[in-house]
Amino acid sequence: MVESFVFAVAAVVIVAGAVGVLVNRNPVHAALSLVATLFGVAVLFVALEANFLAAVQVIVYAGAIVVLFLFVIMLLGVDRVEDLEIEPFPIQRWLAGVVGVGVAGLIIAAVAQGRKALGEGEALPANGDSNIAQLAENLFSDHVFALEFTSILLIVAVVGTVLLTRKRSAG
Repeated sequence: MVESFVFAVAAVVIVAGAVGVLVNRNPVHAALSLVATLFGVAVLFVALEANFLAAVQVIVYAGAIVVLFLFVIMLLGVDRVEDLEIEPFPIQRWLAGVVGVGVAGLIIAAVAQGRKALGEGEALPANGDSNIAQLAENLFSDHVFALEFTSILLIVAVVGTVLLTRKRSAG
């Protein structure tokens, strides 16, 4: 009974937040609606006794990612009205369609490959910390180069954004 109530309340918060992201014309309000959606998902993780995922959801997504969104919104000054009918490149819609079909094909191939490999995987140990230890082993030994490269790429992207959007001096 309590689980159903928690699920219903969290589902209402998630759907209301998602609708708020879509209908809010102010990007800051849309980002705050996204926070409500992410907190609702965290509540569902707690209800499923996935406390680690709930903490990651709140810290990484509701904290860091939304702060990054707000940083970009404030930095770019999206309060200006832009004409969306003007296309800088005439080929961009066709190219976006090709890229979209390619990404969809990659996702379908990944899901098909994952389903095939799902039955071939080895069983995890019975202790509760096995997936955290496996995640740490995977990130910090097998994929440490990719992890560090991603962090450097994100830092370069933020610095590039700041340099590209700053006002030029008149002299």
